[in-house]
Amino acid sequence: MKSAVPHAAHWGAFIAETEGGRLVRARPIAADPAPAALLASMPAAVHARCRIDRPHVRRGWLAGDRGGGTIRGAEAFVPVSWEVATRLVAGELARVKALHGPAAIFGGSYGWSSAGRFHHARGQLHRALAAIGGYTGQITNYSYAAGMTLLPHILGTNAVVQGPVVGWREIAGHARLLVAFGGILAGNGQVGSGGLGRHGMAEGLEAAARAGVRIVVLSALRPALPAGVAAEWVALRPNTDTALMLAMAWVLFAEGLADRGFLDRCTVGAERLEAYVRGESDGVAKTPAWAEGICGVGAARIAALARACAALPALLTATWSLQRAEGGEQPYWMLTALAALLGRIGQAGCGVAFGLGSIGELGAARRELPVPSLPRLHNPSASAIPVARLADMLEKPGQPYDYNGERRTYPDIRLIYWAGGNPFHHHQDLNRLCRAWARAQTIVVHEPWWTATARRADIVLPATTTLERDDIGAGARDRFVFAMQRAIAPQFQARDDFAILGDITDELGARAAYTEGRDTAGWLRAMYADWAGIARHVGLEVPDFETFWERGVVEIAAPAEAFVPFAAFAAGPGANPLRTASGRIELYCETIAGFGYADCPGHPVWREPREYLGAAGAAGKLHLLTVQPASRLHSQLDAGAVSLASKIAGREPITLHPEDAAARGLAAGMVVRVFNERGACLAGLRLDDGLLPGVAVMATGAWFDPLDPAAPGSLCIHGNPNVLTQDVGTSRLGQGPVAMSCLVAVEAFAGVAPPPTVHEPPPVFESS
Repeated sequence: MKSAVPHAAHWGAFIAETEGGRLVRARPIAADPAPAALLASMPAAVHARCRIDRPHVRRGWLAGDRGGGTIRGAEAFVPVSWEVATRLVAGELARVKALHGPAAIFGGSYGWSSAGRFHHARGQLHRALAAIGGYTGQITNYSYAAGMTLLPHILGTNAVVQGPVVGWREIAGHARLLVAFGGILAGNGQVGSGGLGRHGMAEGLEAAARAGVRIVVLSALRPALPAGVAAEWVALRPNTDTALMLAMAWVLFAEGLADRGFLDRCTVGAERLEAYVRGESDGVAKTPAWAEGICGVGAARIAALARACAALPALLTATWSLQRAEGGEQPYWMLTALAALLGRIGQAGCGVAFGLGSIGELGAARRELPVPSLPRLHNPSASAIPVARLADMLEKPGQPYDYNGERRTYPDIRLIYWAGGNPFHHHQDLNRLCRAWARAQTIVVHEPWWTATARRADIVLPATTTLERDDIGAGARDRFVFAMQRAIAPQFQARDDFAILGDITDELGARAAYTEGRDTAGWLRAMYADWAGIARHVGLEVPDFETFWERGVVEIAAPAEAFVPFAAFAAGPGANPLRTASGRIELYCETIAGFGYADCPGHPVWREPREYLGAAGAAGKLHLLTVQPASRLHSQLDAGAVSLASKIAGREPITLHPEDAAARGLAAGMVVRVFNERGACLAGLRLDDGLLPGVAVMATGAWFDPLDPAAPGSLCIHGNPNVLTQDVGTSRLGQGPVAMSCLVAVEAFAGVAPPPTVHEPPPVFESS
């Protein structure tokens, strides 16, 4: 029997075509001008050999191993019934809570999870853990933690990093210069959290190009833009953007090009920043000649770019990746300062934006309207850590740490409960994480597939994919709400997170608090009704639930009026102050200065990273940039057709400049060993002259596959670059990840490379 139903994923809306109970095709909707290639991966991923068929328990844990210290990942699993698994999980939750308190339960579950707003694994897990008494959670994210912590201090909001931001429509209509630090990667436009109705980034870039907007990209990588969109490439050494921005500011100050009127009306601290830029406060003038020696861009070119920004209506942008580096707060702060010096903040299509080009829906015109969502429950324990401090927390229970002006203490975690997401993809220094992970007494994981995280659990519960359940999809930055209708039956013994957690909370006497008496259909109707009520309150006409479910989508028309961030503030700073301590843009921030952080002082500064091409000991090494993959979303769909086709000898590719490969005696297609003091992985070699010599590029998301899972530090034979990246904070302010500050060596792999096995199920012990 054949069927076709509407559905959605983070890579776009589609029609799920099935035959004989199997997904055979994910067909893009007709209205999408640039559907994602990732749709082709869905049938193989949904029906992959590495689907988890039933609940499993690690054999040692079942025999009584609760002491912590076990390096997980190598031991066989024992299949159990759902009834047994439910009792085991409920019993462990009750035991840990009674002996150690609710903060000893870590409900991490960071990740993109489902595009559906009801079956969002993290939201479901947090509701369940809150209903039974509390947990330790996470704040910030891996994407832009440093920026989202910094920007409220200096701009009064972090909306400029997570959206809405300056729109493509306004860029084409008003800007004449777009300066993009970190680039604008067209491939990133194929994904958006919660789903995309239209992949419009390419259209936006094309419209800007047709309007005559000059595009300048400062990056170690040649711009990868749609055909017909020209861009000037300024090849910039990684992690040196702040130095170049400071030199541009020096030109603006020295040549009288800074907008003194805007600085006086709309900012505080300009004089402190100017003293630093001119070298009056530290004896080092931040001239273009000074910056040339750091970033490798000619002084004349830096000066010319600064003058062009002053002469033309300019938008300055930075990718999210720019702040995932040592001192990641500094480029975001300095870019804000540079935009303020130009006086363009608050003008249509101009000013400053973060994340434009990092994700598909940023830059799209959208009415301000919340998305349908599952209500949160209050967490009674009120315990949380910055998301990137996971290994620190596990290794250092009871120890203090700094975050955003607060002195905090790490909780003593005894039980990790993970549903949705893959920390053995997102986190840095995976060998360290393996050792820290071993400190937990019990680890529970919900997963559809035998990912690296599932393999390192004690109790593994098979979860459905989105295709196996009904849901509502919507992105916070998108104009569409999608009906995600079930296309196939749950595979094997997989169950929805809602059903799993409903039974566990029932064992603990908290089902009513968790479910509020509703089943899935009741929740979908209630969520849609709440959203529709808000939409109608602001004058939008939306259909009732039955009509929405039949049509499969609701499209909210783009607003006719332009979206101009900070327009009211720029027009009248006194009447429309920012939510900063001063009410203005803080080029010098007394609040941050008062924290006393040497790694993040009161104004933007150049601090030499420990790991970059200018560091002591960098000779002979390459700066590794770990980018988002074009062949999957993070680690999702790694077992899909598109991802598998992108690999070389079954491994994740690494890209080098031909000069760097020749200097090491390497040729395209070879299997190479990439290594540093933190770990090593294998990769297949690609060559490309479209990157700066001295730079290597690997995509994240290849499933972690160590040759010896019981030995942290063992060679990852599949090519997960996070065995190489540093696990330290951006600063004591933001405590974000620093994956983009990473030096590695690359050499030919000697001998026969062992084949990856991570897409096969782990050993299973069938008890009699």
